[in-house]
Amino acid sequence: MTPGIEAITTAAISLALDAASLRQRAIAANIANVNTEGYTAMRVSFEEQLGELRERLNASGTVDPFTLSGVRAQIVPALDVAGQGEKVRLDVEVAQLAENTVRYQALLKGLNRHFAILNSAISDGRK
Repeated sequence: MTPGIEAITTAAISLALDAASLRQRAIAANIANVNTEGYTAMRVSFEEQLGELRERLNASGTVDPFTLSGVRAQIVPALDVAGQGEKVRLDVEVAQLAENTVRYQALLKGLNRHFAILNSAISDGRK
């Protein structure tokens, strides 16, 4: 059985919401440890995985929930170009916190809209 677009859309938005939630925790930990000596800033690895997934999907031409199941957001140490751990910069963290909040809200609106479309399809457009 071929999975419907609704399953793939819901799975993709769910993954993105999980990543945004994890990013919120990483940023909060960074802000809490801004003055901790030797603390390395943390980041979330998610967009890189999506890029790899996009390349694989372009090659195969199909999308399914199984393909999405391999994508998992993870907290990783933030490394500079020399491979050294980055220090926490409060101004950068606050800006990333604001950006993440906007992303999370946009994802929620997208999910709500997706469910509204499904509801309309189920009810044949009747109110």
